[in-house]
Amino acid sequence: QVQLVESGGGLVQAGGSLRLSCAASGSISSINYMAWYRQAPGKQRELVAVIISGGTTDYTDSVKGRFTISRDSAKNTVYLQMNSLKPEDTAVYYCNLRVRSDRGYPGNYWGQGTQVTVSS
Repeated sequence: QVQLVESGGGLVQAGGSLRLSCAASGSISSINYMAWYRQAPGKQRELVAVIISGGTTDYTDSVKGRFTISRDSAKNTVYLQMNSLKPEDTAVYYCNLRVRSDRGYPGNYWGQGTQVTVSS
């Protein structure tokens, strides 16, 4: 079993910064996909940023140049540095990891979600 623990959300004024963290623990052999999604009230969950095992990253257009996804493989942790925050970034942010367990089984895991609120 794999557990994800998110942290770092909060309330910030427009133009401010926050850093989200998502730490994975449990029976993990490898993590080949780490991503952040967000869901605003009344909207569908959307992919914000992704980093794959080779280090390649990608971002949704609305956050390019403002958000940076990174990882610490030794700690099984993924981060999302969010700068120049805008009110439209307000949402619950979820991390998503695709993991291969010690026994070789694949698994798809979600964090519990962390609220990010950007005031104007």
